[in-house]
Amino acid sequence: MRNNKQKGFSLIELLIVVAIILIIAAIAIPNLLRSRMAANEASAVGSMRTINTACVTYSSTYGTGFPAALANLAPANPATAAAADLIDQVLAGKQKSGYAFTYVAGAAVGGVIPTYTLNADPISRGTTGQRGFFTDQSGVIRFDPVAAATVASLPIS
Repeated sequence: MRNNKQKGFSLIELLIVVAIILIIAAIAIPNLLRSRMAANEASAVGSMRTINTACVTYSSTYGTGFPAALANLAPANPATAAAADLIDQVLAGKQKSGYAFTYVAGAAVGGVIPTYTLNADPISRGTTGQRGFFTDQSGVIRFDPVAAATVASLPIS
């Protein structure tokens, strides 16, 4: 006598399992992307705070006002006004955690740079981040939910 009972899963059962996995993935992947964007935005705000602090330290240390470029805050040994070793090399490279940083020094007055602006914008809006951020020598960090932030944008709380 032969036993005709087969062991294993039928094609329908396998298709149902695949469909369930795809549904779970469709729910989980957008949440993962939103979490990554939120982490990138938090990193951008933290980096802006770091740069603000570094600019104030640079100004009080070297007596020439604020730095002319982010590169003036970059690592060096020994630290000088050209490379003050106040921020890491990644941040001095103007991109970090999906955001591009644009630092613009104000015009020098009597050899002293009294102002600066700093923007942080997502490299790919909607993918690496959504909000744009702005700060200046006041230290207030501002945001815009859909575009590059300006001095007129809302401050973060």
